[in-house]
Amino acid sequence: MATIGVLAAEHVAVGLVEDYQLSGTLRVFPRQDDDWDYLGELPPEEITRCLAEQIEVVAGGRDITAVGIGFPGIIRDGVITESPNLQQMKGQHLEDQLSALLEQRGWTIPVHVLNDADAMAAGIAASRGQLDQQVRVWWLGNGVGFGVYPPIPGAGEGGHLVVTLDPKEEFCRCGGRGHLEGIVGNRAMRLRFFDLEPDEIFEQAREGNQRCADFVKLWHRALAAATANTVHLSGPGKFYISGPNARFVQLGLLDLYVHEMVKMSPLQGSSFEVVATSGEIAVIGAAARAQQSISY
Repeated sequence: MATIGVLAAEHVAVGLVEDYQLSGTLRVFPRQDDDWDYLGELPPEEITRCLAEQIEVVAGGRDITAVGIGFPGIIRDGVITESPNLQQMKGQHLEDQLSALLEQRGWTIPVHVLNDADAMAAGIAASRGQLDQQVRVWWLGNGVGFGVYPPIPGAGEGGHLVVTLDPKEEFCRCGGRGHLEGIVGNRAMRLRFFDLEPDEIFEQAREGNQRCADFVKLWHRALAAATANTVHLSGPGKFYISGPNARFVQLGLLDLYVHEMVKMSPLQGSSFEVVATSGEIAVIGAAARAQQSISY
């Protein structure tokens, strides 16, 4: 059975998935050397049209059983109830709108929309043969996502966990204070360092710039605090880290900070693994969840 998976975040990645593996090449739009925040500039109807076009190209006339869409934000029954990093999509009935648009093009296919970080978690589980295990993943990029598989009830907006009580920490795009994304996210870093890009912050920290070095420690402490919160709620285990900014993670430093924050012996023993940043894993996860949605 062939399923199509889609990751729609800063860009659109679409792939044909069979037996939890990508069949053929991953289609990415636009190319990485083009505007990588392409979707942030489009109105809702253009985003939906773009998704439909890319799905049609990848389908290529094959029989498709379902389409899964990994999308940033809080998703409820196919509706984007909130999406801080694609604010124009708030309130959009993406599942119904995309289904209708595909039907107009001659494709009657079930569509399933889920949070993009949850798609990443499902993709790790599916591609590693771990669909019977719990998978938790941090997605670090323009925004910050926390994905869980198997799916659980809740908002799923781990990037907005409160990790500091400092009232000056108000860089999160959603407007909330003290949020993880307000420290770790790209927009927050740019607001904090007006004259530096995220890459430059970490590079100058390595070169000895004290302000940047102090921030790198804060960056890791914030991610550690959010992880420790999840450990205290749902127990220890492995945490995967992916996304464009996963390359900034110093695993030893992150592990040290988490162990400083989690002291009860039954909750100790968590570990981290950086997963290669590729739309392929999230595409596989979106397809897997779409297939599951029509199987149950």
